[in-house]
Amino acid sequence: MSSDIQQVLQNPIIQTIIVIIAALLIKMISGNIIDRIVRQVIKSHKYVTRAEERKREDTISKVFGTLAGVVIWVVAIGTIASIFNLNFGAIAASAGLIGIVIGLGAQTTIRDYVAGIYILLENQYRVGDIVTLSGGTTGIGTSGVVEDISLRITKLRDLDGTLNIVRNGEASVITNRTFEYSSVVVDVTVAFGTDIDKVEKVMNEVGNAMLQDETYGKLISEPIQYLRVDTFTDSGVTVKAVGKVMPAEQWTIAGDFRRRLLKAFAHDKIIIAMPQIVVHGIETKQLHK
Repeated sequence: MSSDIQQVLQNPIIQTIIVIIAALLIKMISGNIIDRIVRQVIKSHKYVTRAEERKREDTISKVFGTLAGVVIWVVAIGTIASIFNLNFGAIAASAGLIGIVIGLGAQTTIRDYVAGIYILLENQYRVGDIVTLSGGTTGIGTSGVVEDISLRITKLRDLDGTLNIVRNGEASVITNRTFEYSSVVVDVTVAFGTDIDKVEKVMNEVGNAMLQDETYGKLISEPIQYLRVDTFTDSGVTVKAVGKVMPAEQWTIAGDFRRRLLKAFAHDKIIIAMPQIVVHGIETKQLHK
């Protein structure tokens, strides 16, 4: 009986299956261990909110889990190659893998990996953040929600649903719109002659009311308040209001603030400026001179 089992285990196909199953189990177990270690380490640091802490945990756990998976499968493939008496190094060389690594493309790849390491170590952005990554040959920024981060690339999903893949080494300027907190900035242009003190009072009342709101109050750190007269335009006076909210909530909060402000302005007879065109008439007699 034991000899039959030994004979079965000596079958290369059976050994390959065992290696694959072992690799899957080790990957699953290592993933859980890495996740626990990362979350324990992250909890020892102070973050503004639990959401910020969770973003950091998810991002680092995913990257290290991917790295562990790569190592496990490389070892598994090498083991399978040895089962069939194949020289894994010779296969890699003949396939051109060594040539690719030492080729010109390796310089870019290494730069991407190094940049990815710094992104993680310095906590520049996390999965779920809304960022703009600028750089490369064009210098044009790519914006979106961070869906995935690896050591080599970052995946951004924009408002249209388009998935943009950016190499980490290409992002020389990183703009994070949702790191720790977000700011609400609202500009409103009122007609010339409007009582600005009255505008300030109404804006502050609307901002304070939103802070007491059951839906929005928990998302607001500092209520939206009148800041200053910002500029003069052809049609009126532009005033600015600002506030501080939870990450990624600035657009929702700003939209509802404008909606409430419209109603409050209408109630207090504050006129929002509209573009105006002044036409100077010329008498018909002057045209025929």
